[in-house]
Amino acid sequence: MGNLLYTIAVILIIIWAIGFLGFHAGGIIHVVLVIAVIVFLIQIISGKRSV
Repeated sequence: MGNLLYTIAVILIIIWAIGFLGFHAGGIIHVVLVIAVIVFLIQIISGKRSV
């Protein structure tokens, strides 16, 4: 589950970067970034590592 959260966070950050640099999609890009950061922080705070 931890790897899944990390993967989702990385994908969302990549989508945000593409949207920020390539397209000017407005506020939705910042929402995606905030979601990615929240997911990443939840993973760090939970501290659970899958083997």
